[in-house]
Order: sequence, then C-alpha cells, then structure tokens
Amino acid sequence: MSMALKNMTHAECLQMLTAAHFGHLGCSNDGQPYIVPIYFAFQSRVAYSFSMPGHKVDWMRQNPKVCLQVEEWKTKGGWQSVVLDGTFQEFPDNDAWHEERLHAWTLLQKHMNWWEIGSLKPDEVAPAHASPHLFYGIYMNDISGRIAIQTD
Repeated sequence: MSMALKNMTHAECLQMLTAAHFGHLGCSNDGQPYIVPIYFAFQSRVAYSFSMPGHKVDWMRQNPKVCLQVEEWKTKGGWQSVVLDGTFQEFPDNDAWHEERLHAWTLLQKHMNWWEIGSLKPDEVAPAHASPHLFYGIYMNDISGRIAIQTD
C-alpha cells in the first residue's frame, strides 16, 4: 500500500474551505509561532471567525500575517489539506464595521456551536457592561492544497 500526492487546484481549495468549518489558525509574534483551533465560515476570499480577547487576538493585532489550515481524512486512508495565507482584520463594534460584523455573524450562526471555541476561557471572566467578544476576518492572500490518495 502506498500514497500518491497531488496538488489541489485553486477551485478545489476554495471548495474545501467553503465546506469546512473547523481549522487551525497560525499566527506569530517576535518569531514565535502560535497555533489554535477555530470555527470559521469562508465566503468570497474571507474566513470569518469569532473570539474573546486573548493571546491570539493580541498577536494578530501586532502581526496581521496569519494562516488557516483545514484538513479532511478520507475513510480509505487518504487525506486532503488546504492552507490559506492571509491578513487578519478585526471588525470593531462601531458604525464603520457594523455590516461586516453582521455578515460574519450571519454566516457563522448557520453552524452549530460556532461560538464555542471563541467564547470559552479556562479562567473565569469578570462581568462587563459590554460583551468583550469580537468578530474578525482572515482576508485571503494565497491558497494551496494537497491531496494524498492511497494507491494499491
């Protein structure tokens, strides 16, 4: 049993991102990488997501160059993986970003538990007058993918 590896087309990569809702976000600060799981919704070259303030948000604000990786394991032993290289953009809760925040929420809320990873914290969060959560997008700069197919 062996594997054959092939590059995915641009269209195949976009199709996989559109169908996926869970991936791994990679960011970096001062040469140190940081990778976390996220839920997202991909549409029109943007991966929309949701988070509470914290480590990844602080790092993305300092260095907006990020990547998003998704994968799918096939039942017969093969797999496929896509990496989106992009730029982080926060959608502040103000008039200028209202439509983009609403669009992100509209796409994300179609999927069960979309808020879960982004809203949970290991430590207790103090009550606030306004919700500290934020919406953001990863604007696609480049995309690539590979498929591994089991051959007999």
